[in-house]
Amino acid sequence: MTWRISDYKNKFCSVEEAVSVVKSGDTLYISGNAATPFDLTEGLAKRKDELEDVSVTHVLLWGDDPLSKPDMEGHFRHNSLFVGPADREAVNDGRADYVPVFLYEIPDLFYSRIIDIDVAFVHVSPPDEHGFMSLGVECLCSKAAVETAKIVVAQVNEKMPRTLGDSFIHISQVNHIVEVNRDLPQLLPKGFTECEQKIGEYIADLVEDGSTLQLGIGGIPNAALKAMAGKKNLGIHTEMVSDGIMEAINLGIVNGSKKNLHPYKVVATFLFGSNQLYEFAHNNPLFEVHPTKYTNNPFIISQNDNMVAINSAIEVDLTGQVCADSIGTKIYSGFGGQVDFIRGAARSNGGKPIIALPSAAKGDTLTRIVPVLKTGAGVVTTRADVHYVVTENGIAYLHGKNLRERAKALIDIAHPNFREELEAAARERNLL
Repeated sequence: MTWRISDYKNKFCSVEEAVSVVKSGDTLYISGNAATPFDLTEGLAKRKDELEDVSVTHVLLWGDDPLSKPDMEGHFRHNSLFVGPADREAVNDGRADYVPVFLYEIPDLFYSRIIDIDVAFVHVSPPDEHGFMSLGVECLCSKAAVETAKIVVAQVNEKMPRTLGDSFIHISQVNHIVEVNRDLPQLLPKGFTECEQKIGEYIADLVEDGSTLQLGIGGIPNAALKAMAGKKNLGIHTEMVSDGIMEAINLGIVNGSKKNLHPYKVVATFLFGSNQLYEFAHNNPLFEVHPTKYTNNPFIISQNDNMVAINSAIEVDLTGQVCADSIGTKIYSGFGGQVDFIRGAARSNGGKPIIALPSAAKGDTLTRIVPVLKTGAGVVTTRADVHYVVTENGIAYLHGKNLRERAKALIDIAHPNFREELEAAARERNLL
């Protein structure tokens, strides 16, 4: 592809001009996480009285989303592929919709026109000498959106890192450009509790030298990485890269030398962390950022030997069913990549799919190992998919176990305050 600087400059426009391309009845895609294009969403919100029935498709939007406010009803309606704080209230109030879907399947929803995108708002780095702009800290489904949308608006940010991999779009694929110079949102690393430390230590015991890891952000992943300080030659094939992974790389714990696919590379679909992480990833050949169609494909994941997938849950019932996207009937998040990686790790040679969670919540007054899932709760990971469940009280291995064995193993790692109650419930169901 050839390009001239004039091609780029001719596409410059104001935020007001850029958002004017959205029409009533359109389906709009917006990139999310740390790549949420705030200038464009804020500009579009100002047009609410001109627009009706605009469907807003996205994965996880970050920040205070103006398009999901109550006064936007009738003008914009979210069709969320992963619910977050920005649109959770709107979804549960019935002002927005939620699509349960595996993350690796989302790009094909766009390519097949099941979700037919009219306009895509994406947040990218400045173009390189060949006219390619990087999707930076979030590739996810944005590349598919760009390749299928009728109109593409790019928010070009000097502070967006240029990440390598299959994360580039060309200036010729973009219709309108808004230039900004603003810091990306940060998700700063936090410490971990004593409970999370114990869980992390149990997880680390399951990780062998040379394993490839998938993990997210939060107390448990951070504690697990900390507990892996003595490990060698770990690799990363994950959905998200956080500061914890950057620190593990700098400590020499992670080098990717034993990976079957992309050795010596950190493979991910998005990054979310501190400015130090974004600077570390900029133009760094260590990182390869790919669409979820690749990173989250269970077949691809399984090709790494000793793949260890570490995922969380809201609650787990005594048969091993995992709820991770809802609290009863209330949608909390989404399927995300949990099942993608649990199944990929299960099919990996020597792989270990792990569900990790504290045994109790709300000051140890609420058990998270439960007799049955709450009424209306969704099963994200089925009991047939679950292998390891880890709490601060130990490890339950469920794969190949019958319901009686599962119930016993899960009660053993439940919080002591609730074991008697769980045993009684198991007996009532003839599980013990």
